[in-house]
Formats: sequence, structure tokens, C-alpha cells
Amino acid sequence: MIINNLSGSVYPVAINLVLLAVRLFLGLTIFSHGYAKVFRGGKLAGTAGWFDSIGMRPGKINAFMAASTELGVGVLLTLGFLTPFASAGLIALMVVAMVTVHRKNGFFIFNKGGGIEYCLGLAFMALVPGTLGAGKFSLDNAWHVLRWSNTTNLVVTVALGVGGALLQLAACYRPPQEV
Repeated sequence: MIINNLSGSVYPVAINLVLLAVRLFLGLTIFSHGYAKVFRGGKLAGTAGWFDSIGMRPGKINAFMAASTELGVGVLLTLGFLTPFASAGLIALMVVAMVTVHRKNGFFIFNKGGGIEYCLGLAFMALVPGTLGAGKFSLDNAWHVLRWSNTTNLVVTVALGVGGALLQLAACYRPPQEV
């Protein structure tokens, strides 16, 4: 239970609305990235070429996996379904993006090439529904799914998110040689 420090009142409606807002922002944001990989610009073929160029090989498989994960995680977070797993998926995506593309560019997103700031922010934001749950306005709540403790949610979210990213990086990331 969360208590307002000023008045001592409990604000379950406010907390549930904030969880809904965070889920909608994260879900729709990451879904739009997956949509763009499949249907915009160079589509999956162009994304595959870019993945090859950054060292995520084979590019075609990694482009499909990234786009599928972004679309799936986006839908799950938006609906508030299997939320710790969806949050873990978003964390995994962001860790891979930080390692493969953004870490060499520093912290700030406005640095040339874009720093890790944006990806790190999304990853940490994903800890909120991943740890606290999807809230009242969710399929998890309506269907009584994943009624775990906050500690269990946190452990599952972080372990699967970071662990999944590390496994993908170990299996697929072959950084291009600097000339």
C-alpha cells in the first residue's frame, strides 16, 4: 500500500491511473518501433541490412526477432497482460540497443549517434509495471493472472530482461572491426 506523505491518505485510483499511463506510453512507443521496422522505410529487409552493419548477425533473423518482440511487448504492455514478461522483453530490447548502438555515443540522446539516455529511461520505466504489476485497469487484473509479490515480479523482470539481452548478445553480436 502506498501512502501520501502529506495527508496519510491512500490513493489507489491515482496509482492505477499512473500505472495505466506508464503502460500505454511504453506499449504504444515500443509497438510503433516494431511497426516501423516491418512497414516503414526499408521494411524488414532494410532493418536486416542495418542489423548486419552493426554486428547483429544474421541480420534477417535479428530484424525479425526485434520487430516481433517490439510488436508483442507493445501489445502486452498496452493491454496489461503478462506484464512482468512484457516488461522484461522491453528491458532486453533496450539493453541490446544500448550495447550495440548507443553506448559508444555517451549518455545524452542529443550526442552524435544518440547516447544511451533514451534506452536507459525506457528500461528503467519498464521496471514500474514489471515490479508493481499492471494495475486495476489491465487484463492481468481482470483475469487474475500472475498474482506474484512485487519482489518476485522485480526478480523475474530483471532476470529475464537482462539475462535475455546477454544471451542474445552472446549468440548474435559480432561488433564490426573499427578501421
